[in-house]
Amino acid sequence: MTFSFRTGPRDVETRARRGTVRTARGAVETPAFMPVGTRASVTGLTPADLLEAGAEMILANTYHLLLRPGPDLFRRTGGIHGFMRWDRPVLTDSGGFQIFSLPGDRTLTEEGARFRSYVDQRQHLLSPELSIEVQTAIGSDVMMALDVCLPSTEEPAAVRAAMDRTHRWALRSLAARTNPAQALFAIVQGGLVPAWREESARFLTQHGFDGFAIGGLAVGDTRAERADVVARAAELLPEDRPRYLMGVGTPPDLLEGIARGVDLFDCVIPTTLAWQGTAFTWQGRVRLTRSEHRVADGPLDPACGCPTCRTFSRAYLHHLVKCREPLGPRLLSVHNVHHYLELMRAARRAIDEGRYGAFMRETLAAVDRHEHDASRRPPGRRSVPVPSTSTSTSTFTSTATATATATATATAGSPTTAERYEIVLTSLGVPAVRDTVVGEVMHPVIGPSVEAERLYVAQSRLSERLATPGPRLVLFDVGLGAGSNALAALAAAERAPEGGRGLELVSFEKDPRALALAASDSGAERLALSPSARDAARALLSGGRHETTRAVWRLVEGDLLETLPRERGRADVVFWDPFSPKANPELWTCAAFAALRARCAGGATVFTYSTATATRSALLLAGFFVGQGDPSGPKEETTAAATDAALLARPLDLRWLSRLERSSAPFPADAPPDALDRVRAHPQFR
Repeated sequence: MTFSFRTGPRDVETRARRGTVRTARGAVETPAFMPVGTRASVTGLTPADLLEAGAEMILANTYHLLLRPGPDLFRRTGGIHGFMRWDRPVLTDSGGFQIFSLPGDRTLTEEGARFRSYVDQRQHLLSPELSIEVQTAIGSDVMMALDVCLPSTEEPAAVRAAMDRTHRWALRSLAARTNPAQALFAIVQGGLVPAWREESARFLTQHGFDGFAIGGLAVGDTRAERADVVARAAELLPEDRPRYLMGVGTPPDLLEGIARGVDLFDCVIPTTLAWQGTAFTWQGRVRLTRSEHRVADGPLDPACGCPTCRTFSRAYLHHLVKCREPLGPRLLSVHNVHHYLELMRAARRAIDEGRYGAFMRETLAAVDRHEHDASRRPPGRRSVPVPSTSTSTSTFTSTATATATATATATAGSPTTAERYEIVLTSLGVPAVRDTVVGEVMHPVIGPSVEAERLYVAQSRLSERLATPGPRLVLFDVGLGAGSNALAALAAAERAPEGGRGLELVSFEKDPRALALAASDSGAERLALSPSARDAARALLSGGRHETTRAVWRLVEGDLLETLPRERGRADVVFWDPFSPKANPELWTCAAFAALRARCAGGATVFTYSTATATRSALLLAGFFVGQGDPSGPKEETTAAATDAALLARPLDLRWLSRLERSSAPFPADAPPDALDRVRAHPQFR
């Protein structure tokens, strides 16, 4: 049977629509969510689990399957279906997102993207033709054309160039297809510029693709921006072809995408957050790490009929998560995937009955408000990028996947060896530095360079601010680590146009050996540091200072609570990126943030990955205004703070204050006895 798509009933109030995708391996009722089976496996779940949950189609990752087990094995075994024992449809992405999320480790030309394998360090060239060849060998039912995947909030010139190249690569992908039974989707790009999204859709729909995806979203854009782009793009795509929103997202994201006419979705969130102890329910998110569940005898979600909810109590799930028993994430993954698929089934029923608009409103009203508030622009940015967490726990990292210990002596002035630190590969195959004593990985979610750029440099509008005339902008980099954030800031300063204000970068660190490892010959090669970044790091380690015509980078060694008050300068921007509150509690206290507040200039902004209630309350008690920061990988938000409330686009509100009053861990250990009264009296909540 050839690929086909038939539309069905439509909602009278929204653009939601029903449909059926037909492939040689069966039908998929849309709207549909595809669980993500990155390496021919949906993390923690068997094909039987997926069938019981009602999955009709899954997604696999071309980049990872190219590197291991490789296309030759798929050719020998007859493709992915028999290999993983899944006899229903499979969609494969092109590998583009994984390639382009590693900007420091690949070279991009018109021919394709050249990169180094995280499996065996061999060089590969992923071209549109090779991507199709690999997907053909995998034997997926739907293939994706190779695109240039940039954050939607990247610089306009880069977004435009990426879109144009995506169009050229799409036509090359179409020409490379050899098996007409495998459908091929093109990907609409264009960032947040409506005219470019329209141009991309009009160009691609002139050619013989079987369906169309909307790409480049959920990587820095706000939910409101994303909704506008999706609505416009979906309007321009053909009625008789399926529409696929790539990599999105939370249940509210799916509901809003359906309302705008999207048919297919995928995201790693259901399984990724399960491994962090978070479950999705019809009442909102449940974080099983919280002590309130320790003696909760009821099911995870009384409205859910999945095996987890039928069998186990919240107390037992809490116990498994706290003990780090692998059964805990597995049971939560079973539940989360079932919940996502049940949400799709409920949406389809609502469309059939002509009441999708009401269903969406009722469902959004029932889940936690923090999941579906219409987000405005994050702190002080026009339209800037995405985040990810930083130096958070190694729970989200697969060091066992491919550990590459690096204990080589740092060279050219790097002062010491790095026995305490090692270079490991994260679960996405990204090299990062791990502290073997603390047990945490620096930037574990999407890699050091990408995370530093998106969460810190882009969110702080650093490039834009450096381009304006004035005195040097002072940036405090708290938690130098392996230097990712500092080097990203330094690169932004070097890219700034003539006549800008220049950068004074002050990095605070107690133990610079992680940077010494990164700047060693072996470390720089593994982490793909540029020669200029490596040399800057070595200069800093050798003399405590690196200086160019556009930037001064200083290293302040020692205990932050002792060195910060002695610092002469006042910060305009702060990247607060030490290890987690669990591993480094003294740097997440009221005292630490009070010391920081005393060294901030007027109009200063602070960015950190932690969203802990105690972190936010400590910032408030220290005199900052506090709000939600940009999303971070699978995390829906991070934290931003400022000395001026006007700099926050999404300040914490009375709903957050209400949650604080119910929290089991509302304050750090050094909070004053009247901390709650002080927070209630904060000008932010008046």
